[in-house]
Amino acid sequence: MAQWPDSVSIEGNHVCLALLDPSHENDLREAAADGDLHRLWYTKIPEPDDVAAEIQRRLAMREVGSVLPFAVLNKTDGKAVGMTTYMNIDAANRRLEIGATWYRQSVQKSPLNTECKLLLLRHAFTQLDCIAVEFRTHVINEQSRRAIERLGAKFDGVLRSHMIMANGTIRDTAVYSIIAQEWPTVEAHLNWQLEKPRG
Repeated sequence: MAQWPDSVSIEGNHVCLALLDPSHENDLREAAADGDLHRLWYTKIPEPDDVAAEIQRRLAMREVGSVLPFAVLNKTDGKAVGMTTYMNIDAANRRLEIGATWYRQSVQKSPLNTECKLLLLRHAFTQLDCIAVEFRTHVINEQSRRAIERLGAKFDGVLRSHMIMANGTIRDTAVYSIIAQEWPTVEAHLNWQLEKPRG
């Protein structure tokens, strides 16, 4: 049986989402070192020395059909600046989550994240015919929650005591979603965000 979603690379004006590959390791090691992002205890970003293992972990999950992992390439220089993933894939119900996303600190306030989400959402709703796309984050991760809300996702609720973190604390997970009927409005808003002048 064919995997869903099919393997695909997606290209925009600022970013290219390429299928994650071991050849991205050196760029991603450099990206993970930018800003010491792995020190954020409430999220899961690999240390530079663990990037190769994280690539292999995501590729192994792809083999069993549970994720479709991407390297996020900055089109200005072609270098990988982070990772993102279609995950929690539910082919029978045409649902998935966009998650396990991180970017090097130097590109976090650029148009890159907005366009990355636009490309993933557009592919999910127009090519995969998804009925809903989810986003999840630690309930205390205010930066991530605000970014998800700026996309136009609606708050569904909190999964209490959802995960055990690496430091032993218990994560409550905030869940958001965009449903198919909302996609045209969300797409128009994301396009507007990318087109408006930046001061």
